[in-house]
Amino acid sequence: MSPPIVDLTHTLHSRIPIYPGDPPFASSCATCVPKDGYAVAALSLGSHSGTHIDAPAHFLVNARTVDQLALDELVGRAVVLDLTSIASEKKAISKAELEEALERTWLQAAENREQMPMLLIHTGWSRYWDSEDKKKYYAHPFLSRGAAEYILELGFKVLGVDTLSPDETRLEDEEEGDEDAFIVHMKILGADGIIAENLTNLGVLGDGDGWMVHLVPLKIESCDGSPVRAFATRD
Repeated sequence: MSPPIVDLTHTLHSRIPIYPGDPPFASSCATCVPKDGYAVAALSLGSHSGTHIDAPAHFLVNARTVDQLALDELVGRAVVLDLTSIASEKKAISKAELEEALERTWLQAAENREQMPMLLIHTGWSRYWDSEDKKKYYAHPFLSRGAAEYILELGFKVLGVDTLSPDETRLEDEEEGDEDAFIVHMKILGADGIIAENLTNLGVLGDGDGWMVHLVPLKIESCDGSPVRAFATRD
């Protein structure tokens, strides 16, 4: 039997994978109990460190920032699509593959989709989060343009992935991307949606039936995103 609460968040530490060019995460002691009588940590991180959400302002000018997102947008029921059987390094996931995965879930009726604002993509790639081979986590599967457009057609407002990005991640020593380099971000955020990245433990949720997902960000004024404590509770 699954637990009543499932933690969907990776632990932040100095070795976490970060998107190429983003600020690294660091935590150090500003004060300590033996010397100062109390402990305070000094934190340094980017707004997209670890398990986090992207607000529309991440890619769009004059779009909503993380402090402008309503909590009821970030707490809700979710459909979890299991794509572990097809997930492989740098694989583009197509619209057809999403359709096939959706047919295997309990969600069919169009009227139910309005009650399911979140779509979570389970590739199993979170197992490489702490991999000694750092490039393994960066070589994650990603969504195609058609898949992103299909997600919007279905009416989902929040897209969550257990990878570094729903788009392909290219390292500095790899060839430059094309016009579709950030197409999923542009499609989802351009529709005033929200993206959650670096989720974990999605396999525990099955197809999502019976779970409420919580993506709780810091309320940072005018910021493009925020680390979250993501978790799921029994509905």
